Amino acid sequence: MSQLIAQRLDAVRLDMAKANIDAFIIPRADEYLGEYVPACNERLLWATGFTGSAGLAIVLKQTAAIFVDGRYTVQVRQQVSSELFSYESLTDTPQIEWLIDQLPQGARIGVDAKVHTLAWFNQAQKLLHKAGMELVVLEHNPIDANWHDRPLAPTDAIKLFSNTSAGKSSAEKRTEIGQLIAKEGANVALISALDSICWLLNIRGSDIPCLPVVLGSALLNSQGEMTLFTDLNKLPTDIEQHVGANVTFAAEAELASHLIALSEQKLLADANSCNAWSQLTAQNAGAILIDGMDPVALPKAQKNTAELNGMRACHIRDGVAVSRFLAWLDAEVAANRLYDEAQLAEKLESFRLQDAQYQEPSFDTISAAGANAAMCHYNHNNGTPAMLTMDSIYLVDSGAQYLDGTTDVTRTIAIGDVTDEQRKMVTLVLKGHIAVDQAKFPVGTSGQQLDSFARQYLWQYGYDYDHGTGHGVGHFLSVHEGPQRIAKNSNNVALKPGMVLSNEPGYYRADAFGIRLENLVAVRPCEQLQGIEREMLEFEALTFIPMDKRLIDKSLLTQMEVDWFNQYHQQVFAKLSPLMDGDDLAWLTQATAAI
Repeated sequence: MSQLIAQRLDAVRLDMAKANIDAFIIPRADEYLGEYVPACNERLLWATGFTGSAGLAIVLKQTAAIFVDGRYTVQVRQQVSSELFSYESLTDTPQIEWLIDQLPQGARIGVDAKVHTLAWFNQAQKLLHKAGMELVVLEHNPIDANWHDRPLAPTDAIKLFSNTSAGKSSAEKRTEIGQLIAKEGANVALISALDSICWLLNIRGSDIPCLPVVLGSALLNSQGEMTLFTDLNKLPTDIEQHVGANVTFAAEAELASHLIALSEQKLLADANSCNAWSQLTAQNAGAILIDGMDPVALPKAQKNTAELNGMRACHIRDGVAVSRFLAWLDAEVAANRLYDEAQLAEKLESFRLQDAQYQEPSFDTISAAGANAAMCHYNHNNGTPAMLTMDSIYLVDSGAQYLDGTTDVTRTIAIGDVTDEQRKMVTLVLKGHIAVDQAKFPVGTSGQQLDSFARQYLWQYGYDYDHGTGHGVGHFLSVHEGPQRIAKNSNNVALKPGMVLSNEPGYYRADAFGIRLENLVAVRPCEQLQGIEREMLEFEALTFIPMDKRLIDKSLLTQMEVDWFNQYHQQVFAKLSPLMDGDDLAWLTQATAAI
């Protein structure tokens, strides 16, 4: 493999020499700048052999470096040759500053402006200029020119998503968003987030694994008129009738000419999420850029009644599927039949596959045995899947895309006997989970303000976890939806009714075990406190799956927390038992019995 990568680097360097550049930057992102990348756009993988979900490589004339975060420090050494690349930290080593240290004044650094945000581009240009260097926009990506066995772009047809399931027609949505564009002082908005495009048009696709979207980009003006730039071969015959008037379709290659035609118009685009090429193309043609958040993001995040009903329904069916898996797992462990992480992930999906509305996982299942669970974003596909062992903890974080919604749940499970220390840590995580679940908060509160609710009990013992407590979730769309989240980092987006978030505190002890307890919740008005001084909000639980009471130390719980645990399990039983029978129902009965 390293010989093949060396040949690819040689080809890239040949193109670099032709363009007279001293370095070329390769992010994992593609031109859509989303979390997931289709196989045809896995440029970082092609150039390095690295399969991780985050990273960046820089190719110099004689050397190269790959930058990854803490999740991938082991994996990168297994997959990427140390003879070809040095290993650097994506988080601790700023890449542009690293380049400035490596190269002399006058150096030219090449980029494909389609795979970087405008905010990144402007900052990099500023830093390089200060160091006497130049950021050069390449007309053609050297990887694309040399990727001779490149996978074909996805060709599956666009799927029309029911207006009834969506709760609004595309015309209603486009009119609403058009008004928001006008309020921002813009004539037109660049819509680059793939889930925003699909939500606007009530369409779905299968262009990217785990994310039911269509590759493309769009322009939407303040009158609600929209042009979708995509592969026209994907259009179903009845799409024009489905989306309604004032929607046109064009090939992706035509985007440039439409951007150039925006001369003297005000273009709303998010510098932190739209690619630099599109905004620079418009700006160079005389358009005035207005930097602002994707106008679709907030309305999309606030699910309407139809969307929430779909989310509730799919979570019940998903709860049955996951509970049946947990029942099977307990029976197999009792019979001393143990499996590896990949077999367990496949078995879990086999239960979801029995649902006619199931489409695919909403992300790669994190099936983590023992010490592997201490890596909070562990992926058993990146190495040899480990076997379950007796007297350990198993963590499974999984989700599903259904036609009526998206799920994401984590359960931590006792395999045989566990230690008192493990019970203590699971219970501290549970206490944080309950604190978030039961939070009542005034309108205007952001997730950042609630984040410490989840951590407070761990903090009292000197512990913490290094990920957010909650992310937004879409409606048969992205399992990681913005702009709302619950996390330490600065995020002043107020939580609003209809938003769906995860509640997933955890704890991770290196080389020992990992714990996470995750449910999805929806924000709703708090009826209990209605009419008092402030308008208050609370969370409605969407996920109904037993939590393993064998891992709970009841002595660490208050009476309120014990009541919550028992009442939650009463709800789980009430919602799932009508859909379960036989051994599965017997397992559910004991799994939800009061502690």
